[in-house]
Amino acid sequence: MAELSTIARPYAEALFAAALDDKAGLDSWSALVSELAQIAGQDDVREALTDPRLNAAQRIDLFSGLVKSPLSDTARNFVSLLVENNRILLLPEIATQFEALKNQREGTALAQITSAFDLSDQQVAELVAGLEKKFGLKLKPAVTTDPALIGGVRVTVGDQVLDTSVQARLTRMRDALVA
Repeated sequence: MAELSTIARPYAEALFAAALDDKAGLDSWSALVSELAQIAGQDDVREALTDPRLNAAQRIDLFSGLVKSPLSDTARNFVSLLVENNRILLLPEIATQFEALKNQREGTALAQITSAFDLSDQQVAELVAGLEKKFGLKLKPAVTTDPALIGGVRVTVGDQVLDTSVQARLTRMRDALVA
């Protein structure tokens, strides 16, 4: 089976192109796509949408009824397309790719920052400022804590990883001693 990201890419790109032409704006579409992905990611919803007793129209009505935000004609058509092509469960991956396209257009990127300890807002701001110089992008930080790092931080921006954690240093020392 093809990788989910490969299957989701054309849908994300088509939705992004439609969102660019819509007067609602990218931020509005981003919020809607995120909401759709959260709904599609629920186990109960996934189970209901794959129920063979429901036809496509019933699945569309079921899914549309769960959406709290008002659905434009374009959004409703997109949901219909996904249901009819049995791709509605790809919405979480489509949302991820949509957000990546939005960030690319805005010249920004998501920075996954994992720290061994909780970071204050000032520490995050200083870290992001340094990282923005290094990567040459405006970064949106997403900070998590992982005590297994022992100390330091691990930053992931796109496919680049900057790992200054104690755990990574110990691993490199171990590898050097074994070699």
